[in-house]
Amino acid sequence: MKKGIFLVIAILSINLIQGQDYKFGKVSQAELEEKHHPLDASASASYLYKNRSSFFEYQEGEGFRLITEIHVRLKIYNPKGFDYATKTVSLYKSGPRYEKFHGLKAYTYNLIDGKIEAYKLKKDAVFSTEASFYRDETKFTMSNVKEGSVIEYKYRIVSPFATNVNEFKFQYDIPVKKLVARFQAPEYYKFKTNIKGFLNVMPTKEIRADQINFTDKSRGYKNHVFKTSFQSSKLEFNKHIWKYNLSDIPALREEPHVNNINNYRSAVKYELSSIEFPNTVIESFASSWDAVVKKIYMNPNFGTQLDKSNYYKDDVNILIEGVTDPLKQVALLFNHVKSKVKWNGYYSKYTLNGVRKAYKDRVGNVAEINLMLTSMLRYAGINANPVLVSTRKNGIPLFPTREGYNYVVSSVELPNGVVLLDATSKYSSPNILPFRVLNWEGRIIRKNGSSDLVSLYPNQKSKTTISMLANLNENGDLDGVVRTIKTAHKAMEYRASYIHRDKDEFLEKLEHKYDGIEISELSVKNELDLAKPVVETYNFVIENQTDIIGDKMYVSPMFFLTSTENPFKLENREFPVDFGYPSTIKYRINITLPKDYLVESLPDSKRITLPENLGAFKYVVVNKGDMLQLIVDSTINTSIISPEYYVYLKEYFKQYIEKENEKVVLKRIEP
Repeated sequence: MKKGIFLVIAILSINLIQGQDYKFGKVSQAELEEKHHPLDASASASYLYKNRSSFFEYQEGEGFRLITEIHVRLKIYNPKGFDYATKTVSLYKSGPRYEKFHGLKAYTYNLIDGKIEAYKLKKDAVFSTEASFYRDETKFTMSNVKEGSVIEYKYRIVSPFATNVNEFKFQYDIPVKKLVARFQAPEYYKFKTNIKGFLNVMPTKEIRADQINFTDKSRGYKNHVFKTSFQSSKLEFNKHIWKYNLSDIPALREEPHVNNINNYRSAVKYELSSIEFPNTVIESFASSWDAVVKKIYMNPNFGTQLDKSNYYKDDVNILIEGVTDPLKQVALLFNHVKSKVKWNGYYSKYTLNGVRKAYKDRVGNVAEINLMLTSMLRYAGINANPVLVSTRKNGIPLFPTREGYNYVVSSVELPNGVVLLDATSKYSSPNILPFRVLNWEGRIIRKNGSSDLVSLYPNQKSKTTISMLANLNENGDLDGVVRTIKTAHKAMEYRASYIHRDKDEFLEKLEHKYDGIEISELSVKNELDLAKPVVETYNFVIENQTDIIGDKMYVSPMFFLTSTENPFKLENREFPVDFGYPSTIKYRINITLPKDYLVESLPDSKRITLPENLGAFKYVVVNKGDMLQLIVDSTINTSIISPEYYVYLKEYFKQYIEKENEKVVLKRIEP
């Protein structure tokens, strides 16, 4: 969507739209009768009203707590919107401290014979679970939901983590009719305001007086009588308030090949820069990348872990004894960690139980595995350093913040460049990182405190070569053999999906991918030899692969391998297309034609190129006697394509798919 298509209004007044009542429980008949969103008929649901208020509340004996209150009213237009009747609330925890979920009120409203019926959420529809070591979840599902329902709920979260304010989101994957948000903080907390997204979102600001009342209790003897006395005092201060009042916010929907849609979602993040209480030393937080790096490295669960080596010395000494080639040492240590320590699935840039325990127990989180690897490489005399990463799901760290990084990999700096290593994946290899890590740039942290950005995207192309040798009979049925060779990231992804999977289940999934195909004699070579490409071979039989009209047969020469849908559908796009890595796919297809048919016409050969050498497509089909030979090559030369080239990319795929679907015309020979 282009800027300016929708008007998003930020105004001083906190009055709601005239004639609309957003008080909890005051759902109108007009809201229930609405059949579709007036500005987005494709929406399956919409937020009629979203209200978030986050503020600080002083608890005597504990200090400031962060309170967040949520009120949502949501309209469901059709069955695709039923998913919005389930809400999951994530609650952060750390040691004995944790966020608390309170005060849930929730109703479903339906219009029955012209009368509004309300259904209260039942207690047994609310579930609390432990999502991970750091997060719990509270989930609830509304009852009696159907097309046309309006659901409404409100709750509050009490957080002891007063320095960590969750992002204020203004844009969602469904449209929002009305959004009100407020953030207020005492003057002692200094925040930076980081705004992202394409909407023009500006808050109104004000300062108000506030106070904290204290009660001091004392006990002692007075006039020979033991008494308890109370004395009141107060602390006056100012609080800063930011208000947002927005209307008719368009949906931000997922598109193919987006690294994380949240990177482009309109939102504001309040990042704490310092705490300045009266008569105390100012506590400063990260305000630059240098400060961020220093804080992270000094954490005992990061930098200190790199200095520990006694737990692995004997193993490493034996492993690299007599090996002088640094690259061979890197390979040996990389493979040693991958085979020795299993990843437990937890992301973190900090260790949880420490590298020593992870090595002993043979299991650890991301930091424990990759900091351990970095330490071993340094012990061997190799110039190795950790690299801070924000995974694709975590988004891109646009501003200096410790929370921006949630992962760490290892790096080796060589004269001809940096080699990146991630030992959490059994099937990764040097510079072939798991897809979750391919997210713009990481930050190398060195012993001397310096840091540099390094691209996480690979330069090496991932290649897929598909060869098919098949026979086409006079009924339009096809049988033959397919051989597929995959390298680099394509090989890593294949190994991850194949090696630990039930082989019957894997075969069923492959047959489901090509509907109607019967596969036999499936074999896979080099699945465990990461230095070689993965090679998959199978025999197949599939029916009805042509259209037969009279004495002519119309054949798509790629058959079941043909692409059918352009992944890019938006007219324009404001965010980059992220493929993750450059890639090439090649088809080499040889078809033996039915003996009673000759080729009457062939599609023309075609070449397509993208600007700036971003990609190219080649299509060539020829007839040699009773053989039909097809060569198709498609290459994307870069991991990311800027939105300015989106129109060309969309047209590229359009022509690519049209060409793949063109027909060869065969004509029956008269006896």
